Amino acid sequence: MAGQATAERGERQKLESGPSRPSLRWRSPRRRTIVVLLCALVLAGGAVLWLLYGSSWLRVERVSVSGTRVLTPAQVREAADVPVGEPLISVDTDVIETRLLQKLPRIGAIDVVRSWPHGIALKVTERTPVLVVKKSGKYVEVDAEGVRFATVSAAPKDVPLLEMSLSRPGSAAASLRRFGEDRLVREAVKVAGVLPAAVAGQTAAVQVRSYDSIALELSGSRTVEWGSSDKGRAKAVTLSALMKAAPDARHFDVSVPTAPASSGS
Repeated sequence: MAGQATAERGERQKLESGPSRPSLRWRSPRRRTIVVLLCALVLAGGAVLWLLYGSSWLRVERVSVSGTRVLTPAQVREAADVPVGEPLISVDTDVIETRLLQKLPRIGAIDVVRSWPHGIALKVTERTPVLVVKKSGKYVEVDAEGVRFATVSAAPKDVPLLEMSLSRPGSAAASLRRFGEDRLVREAVKVAGVLPAAVAGQTAAVQVRSYDSIALELSGSRTVEWGSSDKGRAKAVTLSALMKAAPDARHFDVSVPTAPASSGS
């Protein structure tokens, strides 16, 4: 009986103590594997950082320029001031973009791209003049957004002259006070932007007398009363049809596109 009781106590102790735990010796290989992997990751990370920042393999060696028309690649490179010799990864492309836009107003958009392993690419989009303003014997170019971005000694070919006749009393002075000169310039730009190619090629000047009174001076001493910039597409279509219907006319009025008129011969 004593032996049986002893056996029963032993069984109860096993049940109370639960399943046996694995020996620590079985955990050692897993821990060693984790430590080795962590060390490998640290070493790999350090190698990558050294490759990007410390080595001579991934540094800026050349700066390429594309997209220029009036500007020269040399002008763009000089204004960009890319840090040649520095690690390519550390070049701040946003700073270069801002610098170019500030130094070269002719640039309308610029994309600065890392060209691995040794280059920086400057992709330039220049502003295109749609009108020019004569000032002190030179010409100020105005783009499709109404931005006056460059002064040149000779007017670009086939770009109309913008004439601001706003000094007269009446509606001109009122328009200038209400809208400001910059807004009136943008209105003229809108008109120039919708002109059909055939008409644009004959347009010598866009004259702004007030917000509601914009006119075109065409070759051959012909004129067009355009009115405001509103309904520009309809006015452009109407003007093309009117010029075909009355090729000898000297004056065209499309200020009300549904009721156009022409006169003179």
